[in-house]
Amino acid sequence: MSIRIVSDSTCDLPIEIAAARGITIVPCYVNIGDKSYLDGVELSREEFYTQLPRYKAFPKTAAPGIGIFLDAYRRLIAEGAEGIVSIHPPARLSNLMQVAALAGHEVAPVPVAVVDSGQITLGTGILALTAARLVAEGLGMVELVTRLEDQAKRTWSIGVLSTLEFLRRGGRVSWLQSVLATLLQIKPVFGIHQGDIFFERTRTRAVALRRLIERVTELMPLEHLSVVHTHAPDQAEELRQLAQSLFPADSESLCAEVAPVLGAHLGPQAVGLVCVAKSK
Repeated sequence: MSIRIVSDSTCDLPIEIAAARGITIVPCYVNIGDKSYLDGVELSREEFYTQLPRYKAFPKTAAPGIGIFLDAYRRLIAEGAEGIVSIHPPARLSNLMQVAALAGHEVAPVPVAVVDSGQITLGTGILALTAARLVAEGLGMVELVTRLEDQAKRTWSIGVLSTLEFLRRGGRVSWLQSVLATLLQIKPVFGIHQGDIFFERTRTRAVALRRLIERVTELMPLEHLSVVHTHAPDQAEELRQLAQSLFPADSESLCAEVAPVLGAHLGPQAVGLVCVAKSK
């Protein structure tokens, strides 16, 4: 059975890696004022992050319409796909899964399995890479989805924000909380696991990075570890060096810039680690 893998631009897989593994990436929308841009197609990440502090209107993000998913699915079917696995962030964070499922119904009888990654950024991307590898190994749809759901339960994304200002602009925290955090030099540590988001308050960036490393160390042993950042390559390299002893020797590590869909809320200079714990 010929199975193809689909994800969306929030998965943060580098274009060349997705293409090499046969993963189709559906672009999301970034709305700035009265203009809409397809992420990675009509708006580069460098341009977005450079302009983010200066945008008069806070960028809004949106899932692509059903038509874009239909075009992607139908193209894959025309190329010979007998089944499609579509991997996206959880429904509580985005309506991508809902749109993907609606499009899947439209292309019946070819089956489309929509998988909840429970994750953001490379947490979703690494799941798509696993899916592509398992397809190459000859797994069928049912076993493939089961393996992906197991990996999703073992995947964590944990990061450090430089500021709460962009969460405030997006309506996620109050103005007073943002000001107090700035005055007290609070650097939030945040993370997501199976769709649940958590925050910890730390007083300095150094303490926040140390706490980030501690959280990941608690999940050892790992089968995968990668670095993500919001237009902060130097800080990402610093974090990679701090976490050097945690990287599995037999796993391909990535360093990816976070998509504007998420980066609009995190703001520039955020860094994080995406890890997959080994099965116990």
